[in-house]
Amino acid sequence: MTSAHVRPLALADCESVLEAFASDPLMSRQGDVTDIASAERYVQTLMDPEGPHRAWAIARPDDTMAGLVNVSVDKANRNGWFSYWLHARDRGQGWTSQAALAVANWALQDEGLHRRELGHRVNNPASQRVAEYAGFVLEGREREKFLVDGERIDVLTWSRLITDPT
Repeated sequence: MTSAHVRPLALADCESVLEAFASDPLMSRQGDVTDIASAERYVQTLMDPEGPHRAWAIARPDDTMAGLVNVSVDKANRNGWFSYWLHARDRGQGWTSQAALAVANWALQDEGLHRRELGHRVNNPASQRVAEYAGFVLEGREREKFLVDGERIDVLTWSRLITDPT
């Protein structure tokens, strides 16, 4: 098994973002990226130093971007909404779990957040494994929250508090 690493998102990652969004139709749930211009807008939004996002690239051993871990920060409440994705060809290697754990720890220690939260479709067991590995605790089920291809899908909601064990 090869290893990946986490690094700050960069403008040079736009082509990799476009490739990742093209790798799986469900990636459209992460944003509207269909060409290089929309990939650039997506990356610029996440990199805006005045914005709420703290985005990290999951980089392959050759440093090309394979995925993303992001925390959207609510400074007033010291909370963060946690999200992540990975190019379809890189899934199944544990890279997202390792990156999510590193970024979750950073958000608590360095960003000063008290709570991070995330949600995922109940039919996405890989995302559940990431949440568990990164120390998130299951809080509940939001019934029929997402509409995917005309079907209502429940969402599992997770959180990790600064007081939870690492």
